[in-house]
Amino acid sequence: MRPSLLNNRLLARRAVLLAGAALPVTAVAQTAVKPKHPLHKLGTPVPVKPVTPKKTDPAATADNGPPAKTPLGPLDTEARYAIVIDFNSGATLLDKDADVSQVPSSLTKMMTAYLVYERLKKGQLSLTQELPVSEKAWRMQGSKMFVALNSNVKVEDLIRGMIVQSGNDACIVLAEGIAGSEQQFVELMNAKAHEFGLTGTTYHNCTGWPDPGHRMTVRDIATVARRLIADFPEYYHYDSEKTFKYNGIEQGNRNTLVQKGVADGLKTGHTEEGGYGLAASAQRGNRRVIVVVNGLQTMHGRGEEGERLLDWAFASFENVQLFTAGDVIEKAPVWLGTQPSVPLVGGRDLVLTLPRNWRDKLKVSVDYDSPIPAPVVRGTRLGTVSVGGDGVPSMSLPLLAGADVQRLGLAGRSMAVLGRMLAGGG
Repeated sequence: MRPSLLNNRLLARRAVLLAGAALPVTAVAQTAVKPKHPLHKLGTPVPVKPVTPKKTDPAATADNGPPAKTPLGPLDTEARYAIVIDFNSGATLLDKDADVSQVPSSLTKMMTAYLVYERLKKGQLSLTQELPVSEKAWRMQGSKMFVALNSNVKVEDLIRGMIVQSGNDACIVLAEGIAGSEQQFVELMNAKAHEFGLTGTTYHNCTGWPDPGHRMTVRDIATVARRLIADFPEYYHYDSEKTFKYNGIEQGNRNTLVQKGVADGLKTGHTEEGGYGLAASAQRGNRRVIVVVNGLQTMHGRGEEGERLLDWAFASFENVQLFTAGDVIEKAPVWLGTQPSVPLVGGRDLVLTLPRNWRDKLKVSVDYDSPIPAPVVRGTRLGTVSVGGDGVPSMSLPLLAGADVQRLGLAGRSMAVLGRMLAGGG
């Protein structure tokens, strides 16, 4: 007769405060869950300057909607839409209407840049290659790099014109050179948006020129920014160039945070309907943060708010590596196996962006069905390790079998069942 222990699988639950003693829990065992190596911060701590609370006019606050949501509680921002994410962990640190589709203006150009860099990396385009300037590109209004009609312009100059000068004409030349027409290039942009999972994005052009159907969310903008930096670090240096001169006209980078050395990229945007927007990224120590704000009333305001939110993110959070890929997070008992237990591993590094007081808040729980019946195949998902707590962004990681465990032979299984019965296990 099969023991009742197998008929009624026991759910093993363990919860611990990683910085100290185990929390009171109901579990099969009260062993604390600890990584193989002591917890440590990524990189060395870097000085962070105090963040001045934002003083806002009550009327202005009402116009801009409610405060932003953060793991630390509400935070006022003059941006109508805003998001702050940690580049390494992907954690959302601040969210204000981040999933509302709105006018991205020239922040659109980051996707145009992505498709250009993608073709450069694949060898389908080169920096020294020259592309022709059509009448459409030459006549394009708004911000311009001032390309000459019927001239040929190097791809690298066009990239600088697009990134540093925010040139609409540069974008059109690149789009036509890659896809034959802007319309066909926009189809590529929308296909890439679908690939990235951008649920609130619809592109109608490659520049951000006003169009009723041209929309993005600030979360989608942040996703494109993160992909740009992660996928094409070899081209990201164009974002940090402070000036670019073409056709005898020198223009400064419109990103004031780049001009000040506060950020190393990415893009600004402005239209009458969309207001002033900014996507900015900065690295301090081993941490990188991305801020996207939109719907501000002034150019000065977007720079000031972008810098304030960057400072807030660096001052309020830190990255902590809880586990590495090979760390044994738990040892689970195995029923009728050649080994009494199997190691449970995360299978990948687990890096979290946590509030700086995380040691007083963090809780980790490990859930799996116990005992695990043999045979066990290495890499099989057996449970979940979950992280959460007051002010700590929730996150979970699958627990995988870290080794193979064979099933006992008939004689061994019979002895195991008999032993369990004699021990009162059912």
